[in-house]
Amino acid sequence: MTDDLRAILGPKGFTDDPVDMAPWLTDWRGRRTGRARALVSPASTQEAAAVARWAVANRVPIVPQGGNTSMVAGATPSADGDALILSTRRMARIRSISAEDDLLVAEAGVTLQTVHDAAEAAGRRFPLSLAAKGSATVGGLVSTNAGGTQVLRFGPMRALLLGIEAVLPDGSLFEGLSGLRKDNRGYDLRQLFAGAEGTLGIVTAAALRLVPAVAQRVVAWVGLPDAGSALTLLRRLEAATGDAVESFELVPANALALVLAHIPGTRAPLAGEHAWHVLVEATAVSAEPPLGSRIEAALADAAADGVVADAIVAASGAQADALWKLRESISEAERADGVAAKHDVSVPVAAMPGFIASARAATEARFPGTRVIAFGHLGDGNVHFNVRAPAASDGAAWLVGQGDEVSAFVHDLVGAAGGSISAEHGIGQLKLAEFARTAGSARLAAVRAIKAALDPLGIMNPGKLVPPPQA
Repeated sequence: MTDDLRAILGPKGFTDDPVDMAPWLTDWRGRRTGRARALVSPASTQEAAAVARWAVANRVPIVPQGGNTSMVAGATPSADGDALILSTRRMARIRSISAEDDLLVAEAGVTLQTVHDAAEAAGRRFPLSLAAKGSATVGGLVSTNAGGTQVLRFGPMRALLLGIEAVLPDGSLFEGLSGLRKDNRGYDLRQLFAGAEGTLGIVTAAALRLVPAVAQRVVAWVGLPDAGSALTLLRRLEAATGDAVESFELVPANALALVLAHIPGTRAPLAGEHAWHVLVEATAVSAEPPLGSRIEAALADAAADGVVADAIVAASGAQADALWKLRESISEAERADGVAAKHDVSVPVAAMPGFIASARAATEARFPGTRVIAFGHLGDGNVHFNVRAPAASDGAAWLVGQGDEVSAFVHDLVGAAGGSISAEHGIGQLKLAEFARTAGSARLAAVRAIKAALDPLGIMNPGKLVPPPQA
């Protein structure tokens, strides 16, 4: 049945060898493993469209996959083995870059690190970063509306997306890479594909917004008496520096302790014990006025008022990178320490400090022995709320036995706070049931209607994002 695909794609673009496919059948977190009839790797948009037309004609599902870095099993096939995995990794060209138009056009398989390097070579910057930048791809970043550490200033991927090229479920091609800042021709398909998780088609290329290169970078680590002080500090820094603050990462003492215990080469950035910490990064596109002196003055004023307990401003790029390593290693340290039920949620920014305190207390009381680590991007209300298994338990068995109940409890707290059960990781497979349970009927009806209109056969990434109607 797949001989036509072999002919279309050639030996580099097609395999049904189980050994070759194995690395791409399990999700990033190791929670789900599926099967596939073949792994196809088109080298061009035209080949991707030909695969889609074949799939429609043969009623075969397609699971688009970029770097396979989804945190919710959004790029993992189901266990039935019916689907093709369509990898965009061979579509890896930077098609164009214009410093004058602040525009970079990249194919779906280009990694985020490659985008950063190309923008830097042109004297510009692409202001989205995350820990998996060496493997996360443009198509995946668009399809998940990726967030990262700079949303506070620049917004998520959706805000940086000026156009897309995508193969629709019938094999036709939507060509929208012009990068127009104004285009008022009805529904914005570019935005519709951002966050669609491959359920509406295959993103094959994207036009991305660039910004001026950085002339000044200031990174600081701050110790705080409580989480509420972090929000006060953020507003003070914004008042002192305008829009210079682009990252404001909230880290509790228990998260830092895990990093120091499990990640070699790390050390405490401050003397003494502090209940909460903040990692701040601010940048400026011109050399004057000095940004560091404004940050230091604002921190000194905050310390005088009791908002800040201690702080250090990085004296070099290497020291700044060492501070960032503390923040970016939290998830790795958690994995080394044991099993946790992980939740990527968001609440209103002003509510985030209070939510963390109340939700932690409520969760640990409801599930005795559990230990909550809650950290995240304070400036955009994104909380990574992770509930660690009781210390004396079999972590894997606990997660199977109580993980769903814990997640439902946490998500209900999030809903009561006016938040979202998915801040930046998407829905995928892992949150599908909770999305169906917690989303309003109007939202679910709209999601299902859009899916049915564009993909009436339901062949694009089935079992992700779109909950099936209730029987």
